[in-house]
Amino acid sequence: MAQQQSIGRFFSANGTTAQKLESKPASSNAAKRSLTPSLDSSPKRRETVAPTDDTDPTSEEDRPTEPQMSTKEEVEKLIELGEVEHAHHKNEKLMATPSSSKLPYSKLTSVFEEIEAESGRLKMISIISEFYLEVLQQSTVDKLVKIVYLSINRLGPDYEPDLELGLGETLLIKAISECYGRASSKIKQDYKTFGDLGLVAQQSRSGQPTMFKPTPLDVDLVFDSLTKIAKSTGKDSQMKKVGLINKLLTACERKTTEAKFLIRSLEGKLRIGLAEKTVLIGLAQAFTNYENHAMTPENITKAEDIIRESFSLIPNYEIIIKTAYEHGIFNLLDHIHLTPGIPLKPMLAKPTKSISEVLDRFQGEEFTCEYKYDGERAQVHLLSDGSVRIYSRNSEDMSQRYPDLIAIIKDFIKVQEDSDGTPIKSLILDCEAVAWDRQLNKILPFQVLSTRKRKDVNEKDIKVHICLFAFDILYLNGESVVNKTLAERRELMYENLKPIEGKFCFATSRNSSNLDELQIFLDQSVKDSCEGLMVKMLNSKESYYEPSKRSRNWLKLKKDYLAGVGDSLDLVVVGAYNGRGKRTGNYGGFLLASYNDDTGEFETTCKIGTGFSDEDLTSLYNSLHPTEISQPKGSYVYDPSAVPDVWFEPTTLFEVLTADLSLSPIYKAGHQEFTKGISLRFPRFLRIREDKGVEDATTSEQVIEFYSKQASVQS
Repeated sequence: MAQQQSIGRFFSANGTTAQKLESKPASSNAAKRSLTPSLDSSPKRRETVAPTDDTDPTSEEDRPTEPQMSTKEEVEKLIELGEVEHAHHKNEKLMATPSSSKLPYSKLTSVFEEIEAESGRLKMISIISEFYLEVLQQSTVDKLVKIVYLSINRLGPDYEPDLELGLGETLLIKAISECYGRASSKIKQDYKTFGDLGLVAQQSRSGQPTMFKPTPLDVDLVFDSLTKIAKSTGKDSQMKKVGLINKLLTACERKTTEAKFLIRSLEGKLRIGLAEKTVLIGLAQAFTNYENHAMTPENITKAEDIIRESFSLIPNYEIIIKTAYEHGIFNLLDHIHLTPGIPLKPMLAKPTKSISEVLDRFQGEEFTCEYKYDGERAQVHLLSDGSVRIYSRNSEDMSQRYPDLIAIIKDFIKVQEDSDGTPIKSLILDCEAVAWDRQLNKILPFQVLSTRKRKDVNEKDIKVHICLFAFDILYLNGESVVNKTLAERRELMYENLKPIEGKFCFATSRNSSNLDELQIFLDQSVKDSCEGLMVKMLNSKESYYEPSKRSRNWLKLKKDYLAGVGDSLDLVVVGAYNGRGKRTGNYGGFLLASYNDDTGEFETTCKIGTGFSDEDLTSLYNSLHPTEISQPKGSYVYDPSAVPDVWFEPTTLFEVLTADLSLSPIYKAGHQEFTKGISLRFPRFLRIREDKGVEDATTSEQVIEFYSKQASVQS
């Protein structure tokens, strides 16, 4: 049953899934999809009731007493739910008419409505996978690609520019007002009351009679129109956007949820709880069913593992879906190859708290240590046409942000040739970009790097220079090398690339298994302005590069965190408390949350108010105030006793240091694992993580791991 491990970890994140499903009132899918929403159907806050006892939280039992389903049972439950869902929709027709090629947008929004009403993750997977299967059977693979992107509120892969929506409230309120003939003031009042502009638009549409029935919206029209809106720039772009939005809103049918989800898509806040992991599993199940493979736990898990690994190499749904459609889901990895110009998901390290812990992990194995640089992760791609792309750890194209880095790479490539004397034509490197003092030839702190502009950067105006430290090579002249050992990859990098002082260097490294030598090397890394060390497996298959995995084959050893939690945490800012005294006029503290990547929810972890300068608080108020929302999002898991003065859209990550972690009756990180949630004790703000998206935040699973590894818990 080894293959079931991956999918099992996903499902077992919520041990009460089965009970949730069984406790829901029975209702047919047809009934659900015919509901006309009202403002009263706004999603309720995700509140969890605090325990009534006031005992010391660290004395609580760590494990829940209720039984949890085993991995096999969970997979079988998913298959059972899929069969039920399939029976409900067996004779359902997606297309507008038998001869039509148009798939009504209302079909998609009815699925969104059904998913939004569900709290059970298995049920959500079965709903979305059944819909994907219907599209495969009745429509085209191109429509499935568009539906998948609309399902996760995107218009294309993360690395493609100009595909962000996230339109402002003012523009959308103006469009709703103009289209449905309601005063802006009334729309604003409704929005303030209910906190969901999509519901306000839906109610406005359902109350507006029409003389002529508009041409119904279809998936292609909506997707293509949203893309035009996202790419609309320059003079009169706002007017063009409002015009396109009005056409879409006018065509929304009164008795459907089209207006609700159209506005949410335009806001960039779909709010149905579909995490990327859910979509990948839904696709795996849909393709397994579509290809008439036996719907067994082994086949479902195998398909999920394949599609997840493929997506880590090529995070592009269009390529993944079309390749699976052409060659079959079980042959997908034979046709998915690392490609310059498409960023792979980077391999990540696990934190550790002591050198002895490192030696225990790598006992009897060959390993290596590298400096851990205090900069920004940069994936460098040289394409066969000579162009260069720089990608962040979350696949964002940073090429325009770093024109000087592009110039360094182009200069660097001119003097490179591989070990056979052949010019280097294509390349992918994993690197760290750090701020560099060219006079003193030394690394500058990350805070200096963070002062660089993030948009519209002109190379002539740059004052903070960059040095690129390469620590891995993943692709060279048409060949992927991720399945070579680190020792082999490092040799390839050293043999084929030549450093340029102060611009392009190799990460400083040392191979040693001696505790004293490791301590000396760690101390030296800190003296050289680094955060500590990365310790990596050097040989064997365990040293292969594993895209997207946070692996025990890479450990990070940070000087500041020895004997503590082992690492800083990157937490999402979900709320704030008004400042008092000298902090009046700014926020005085913030409510932070970890990200549950199984459920797509944000689980509160602590209130933080230390580590901020006056300048920090002023800057944070200016940047966060525009993201305030009147109600918490449906994806926020919090306790009613810890409600902040204001709530935010989840846009910002704080890097936070903590003394230790403890069980808490108030905070909710990892609450599925224990009888209580986990909280940070004495958290201190370090910096904003501008290089990460909110889905790159410290996960609730990692918080559980940090807590469980503490000596006080283990004893």
